[in-house]
Amino acid sequence: MDTLFIITILIVIFALAFDFINGFHDTANAIATAVSTKALTPRRAIILAAFMNFLGAMTFTGVAKTITKDIVDPFMLENGLVVILAALTAAIFWNLLTWYYGIPSSSSHALIGSIAGAAIAAAGLQALNYSGFFKILQALIISPLLAFAIGFIVYSLFKVMFKNHNLTKTNRHFRLFQIFTAALQAYTHGTNDAQKAMGIITMALIAGNYQQSTDIQLWVQVSCALAMGIGTSVGGWKIIKTVGGKIMKIRPVNGVAADLSSAMIIFGATMIHLPVSTTHVISSSILGVGSSHRIKGVKWGTAQRMLITWVITLPVSATLAALIYFILNLFF
Repeated sequence: MDTLFIITILIVIFALAFDFINGFHDTANAIATAVSTKALTPRRAIILAAFMNFLGAMTFTGVAKTITKDIVDPFMLENGLVVILAALTAAIFWNLLTWYYGIPSSSSHALIGSIAGAAIAAAGLQALNYSGFFKILQALIISPLLAFAIGFIVYSLFKVMFKNHNLTKTNRHFRLFQIFTAALQAYTHGTNDAQKAMGIITMALIAGNYQQSTDIQLWVQVSCALAMGIGTSVGGWKIIKTVGGKIMKIRPVNGVAADLSSAMIIFGATMIHLPVSTTHVISSSILGVGSSHRIKGVKWGTAQRMLITWVITLPVSATLAALIYFILNLFF
């Protein structure tokens, strides 16, 4: 069997594995607030998230096209299939490591950093598409700041709007509304995160000369959507525990404010075809809501640990991908 074909098959398998892992790593963030406030049982939350993720992944392809062409040029990528395989291996390793320790790091940062690191290892600094790469970095940096600000504002508005309402009744109503916001959160996650693996597979098809355009084929879209949906149903409880309880004590009204804020940011990014980190956005919106509610009630130690992980993910995953590329290059 042709070596290029074997590597392409491996990339498809690894990309689907990445989406599967992303399903239980990042989607846990989407349902963490609803589970922690008991708006949904874990089983129902997972079923809802799996379905809404699949639906979101089948709705858009703009982010996938951005991943395909804006980090590196797949038509000009030297030893492209080995680069992509190295990037996926590094991103998967980092995701599993942070999942094991219950740290909500960014799958997006891991993947984008890995692609950049492997490409530079293969062809030097000129391998990057700098205009597209920095546009993606800006989105990754700005989105959590926006999420924090919007979370703060939305919860501040809630405090004014519901200040004269009975707290018990208000929380009961918000707990019911959280079912909708959790579904919305999972849907927006699917519209953005599931597309990253679609973009990777399309890159591989172009690099292997199996495809001549950046269009996302239907089988790629369906398989990635299924992989993420199945992954959602498997794990993620360590991340749920961190996001749902270790940042602040979340009540239904807090959860609704955080869900709405982060869903707005993620869906807005999807509409302009930019990948963002669901982990960063959701965690930052919870921090914004917590700061508006009672700044001393936020567990800033957890936030600091997450921030350190966010900062190191890109360079660590890039370095890992470069090392893996050099190893794989010995065999392919």
